[in-house]
Amino acid sequence: MKAFENDNCIKAIRLFNLPDGSCTFEYGRIPNMTTIESAGFFAQTHVDEYEKVPHPAPRRQYVVTLKGRLEFKVTSGETFIIEPGIILIAEDMIGAGHTWNLLDGDKWERLYIILNGNGHFIKD
Repeated sequence: MKAFENDNCIKAIRLFNLPDGSCTFEYGRIPNMTTIESAGFFAQTHVDEYEKVPHPAPRRQYVVTLKGRLEFKVTSGETFIIEPGIILIAEDMIGAGHTWNLLDGDKWERLYIILNGNGHFIKD
């Protein structure tokens, strides 16, 4: 199946660590109408200093892009694009982590949803 082909799901990309601590990613989806346990959420438009260099995720979280188009890079040098309509699930909490660059515009508007339990990610 080609990545992201499913009408009953939301597109998602999961960042995670391999056993050696390196960061990688996989394409998948989150089923519609699924209740996801969270510890809260917050909005952000500014970029913190730690986000400008390679970094791991500070916690397990969904990152919901409202405005902006970004290219993320993982340890191997592979890249993927995040834009509105694709949920990022950040679970790469150890090691060097990932980097990103804003591709379009000058602002990244996003929501962080802190995950408590299962992120309900289904790998493609």
